[in-house]
Amino acid sequence: MDLHLLIDNLTNPALLFFFLGVIAVQLKSDLTIPETSSKFISLYLLLSIGFKGGQELSHSEFNIEILWSLLFGVFLAIIIPIYTYFILRRKFNVENAGAIAAAYGSVSAVTFVTTISFLELEQIAFSGHMVAVMALMEAPSIMVGLLLMMFFKKNKKEKGAPMKTVLHHALTNGSVLIIIGSLFIGIMASEAQAEGIKPFTTDIFKGFLAVFLLDMGITSGRKLSDFIKKGWFALIFAIVVPLINGCLVAVVSSILTESAGNRLLFAILAASASYIAVPAAMKIAAPKANPSLYIPMALAITFPFNITLGMPLYLCIINLT
Repeated sequence: MDLHLLIDNLTNPALLFFFLGVIAVQLKSDLTIPETSSKFISLYLLLSIGFKGGQELSHSEFNIEILWSLLFGVFLAIIIPIYTYFILRRKFNVENAGAIAAAYGSVSAVTFVTTISFLELEQIAFSGHMVAVMALMEAPSIMVGLLLMMFFKKNKKEKGAPMKTVLHHALTNGSVLIIIGSLFIGIMASEAQAEGIKPFTTDIFKGFLAVFLLDMGITSGRKLSDFIKKGWFALIFAIVVPLINGCLVAVVSSILTESAGNRLLFAILAASASYIAVPAAMKIAAPKANPSLYIPMALAITFPFNITLGMPLYLCIINLT
């Protein structure tokens, strides 16, 4: 691995704020980010990245690479939960295996946003249509996870929420809706109109990302100790499976695009896990699944791994292939 990439990433101020949050928890500090502020910042980050992605799309012609990229994203969101479900069933029941599989088939918008910040730091170009790829990967994995639960459930009489309700919830989830909506607004806005709100959508982006990662560090630090008590299998899974997914996709994505930035975003989408959209959907559709298991796996283990070691590792593989 290129040590320069690793050092650049680990000394990124936004990432250091994440570590500050984790340290604050270990020191039993009363440092907190108000919940309302945290929610606003997360919505802002998604709005900003969606709008900028829409602007990029509006300046590029729809071509075969974009089409194949969208289809590849959906394919990943379907195949990852299927294969991970059978690994998870070695240790977990149907509901927990299905929920965790759905989380790892889905994506983390915050990891995606952090990766874009990393690409900008390294001055590596990427395409706006990758935002659309991310948005498309949320719902399919939730559907696959629920279908696996329904198919393998021993007591067929037990029924969760109707698929129609789950689908509606997945597609209207705040994080999905804001990024899709912002994407279309970015497409429709003219260059002059986009320039008018650039101070909001671009100039303050990295500052808000730093505060948000501080909050993520505090949240991760609180969940980490409880999660470790649940055993080594979940801990190993939360590192090894994303690592395999990210490395494989970093290589395979060369078939679709020559852009190193796009390939890294594909790798990080395959390696990340949802801790917002999937938990919200599973709360309705699979109430027996244990959120204290799949949320810490995605947030306290996979998320820090991807934003510290994952990004430079996947980019190193991309540069070698």
